[in-house]
Amino acid sequence: MKFLRSHLMGQWHPANSETGSVVVDPTTEVSLATVSSSGVDFQAAVEFSRTTGGSALRELTFSQRGELLIAMSKAIHSRREELLELSMRSCGSTRKDSKFDIDGATGTLYHYGALGKELGDSVRLADGEGEPLGRNAVYWGRHGRLSRNGVAVHINAFNFPAWGFAEKAAAAILAGMPVITKPASSTSIVTERCIDAVVEAGVLPEGVLGLICGSVGDLFDHLTGQDVVAFTGSASTAFRIRSHENLLRQSTSVNVEADSLNAAILGPDVEPGSEVWNLFVREVAREVTQKSGQKCTAVRRILSPIDRIDPLQDALCEEMQSRVVGNPFEERVNVGPLATADQLSSVLEGTTRLREVADLIHGSGERIEGVGAEQGKGYFFGPTLLKVKEGVTDDLVHDLEVFGPVSTICPYDGEAATAACLNSRGKGTLVTSVYSDSEAWTFDLLQRCGSWSGRFYLASEKMASQAPGSGVALPQSLHGGPGRAGGGEELGGIRALDLYTQRVALQGTRRSVERFIGDR
Repeated sequence: MKFLRSHLMGQWHPANSETGSVVVDPTTEVSLATVSSSGVDFQAAVEFSRTTGGSALRELTFSQRGELLIAMSKAIHSRREELLELSMRSCGSTRKDSKFDIDGATGTLYHYGALGKELGDSVRLADGEGEPLGRNAVYWGRHGRLSRNGVAVHINAFNFPAWGFAEKAAAAILAGMPVITKPASSTSIVTERCIDAVVEAGVLPEGVLGLICGSVGDLFDHLTGQDVVAFTGSASTAFRIRSHENLLRQSTSVNVEADSLNAAILGPDVEPGSEVWNLFVREVAREVTQKSGQKCTAVRRILSPIDRIDPLQDALCEEMQSRVVGNPFEERVNVGPLATADQLSSVLEGTTRLREVADLIHGSGERIEGVGAEQGKGYFFGPTLLKVKEGVTDDLVHDLEVFGPVSTICPYDGEAATAACLNSRGKGTLVTSVYSDSEAWTFDLLQRCGSWSGRFYLASEKMASQAPGSGVALPQSLHGGPGRAGGGEELGGIRALDLYTQRVALQGTRRSVERFIGDR
């Protein structure tokens, strides 16, 4: 049995106990590893990251920090084939879906590395333009951003063990903050190997990047107002973190990405068989089934004009027929198992609840046997579509997120106001995708419900040839959302550095203020 290690204070720390969480292959249900952080001195680990890692990073310019990120990207990429196989085995992801995670990690690190090069030899960021504060320009004011003197603690979800770690770490390290990352135990094998690649390559100063495999123990008790906690996962866990007594007392910054019932909205102008119609069908089917529906950006609600419901239902069901569920190492399989037994149980329970208010139109709603898998083994659940029952106005469809390949078709009357109202009933989403060639209709929708989503993916005939799909969290664009989506913000290019820097107002002579902040 493999025992996963933590990497803190510049060295690997094997657990001092042989008990802990067990990592299981979701296809075979065979145990792969044990995860435990028992014996780790979290107070010492935090202090080492702050003093050793933080001091080293703050001495570097943005350009030099960017070089670190590019080196991290290359180190992880050098293990690409190994990481893909580990992802397929421990996460149940197909090879294509595993690439989505691993290549997303290296691509994001490289992007922020390149951004560091663009920021150049400065260590400070300008925040807006300066302005006179007195009778003339002698007394001058301007805002800037400086690196925090703390550590960034990152707690990541099971579904993206590489990308999830990398997107948070890239922004923090570029901003000048050391990182302690804690992956979900169930898929932490992948993260451990990513960190191992970086450590073996020797590309980072000591203390810049730490890893906790297992529980965070009393780590939160040792954080201060200079530190940051960034969490991705369930709203219930986010609430417990936000409510932690010491984090509240210290005013520690907490960033959250939580539940999200993302909606795909079909505009009333889109005709069956048109290019935008076909794009909608392809992309929605992909966003429901990619990573077996275990994505924070997956489409959970499909909003369709009433007069398009029947042809849309037929088209989506036909598209879903091409999905083969089973062992991700089988060539013809394109949907793997759910990641854990608990995930399967949760999806089964959630689908049963949805069927109280929606009819099942594709899938069985039950566990299925996986192609190429041993009979009775594996956490397999097929792509599932439901349609809201006629006359039902219950909020369950807009309130219950089933974290699997499950989505519900919701009819509306074609009016932008109605679609906006339905979208907002999700109480805050990471992404809403809108498919329409009518700018007037789309702008009306955005004006009415724009504040309920962190990102809008606007699909039309003109952009169809380059459309990446709503599920791709590009490093240039904001990833986060209001309300139940957590209220947090990640990525978004240089905006990602806001979480890890302190905005300060400088007031003094124009010459001094501008020389300190610089041109950036």
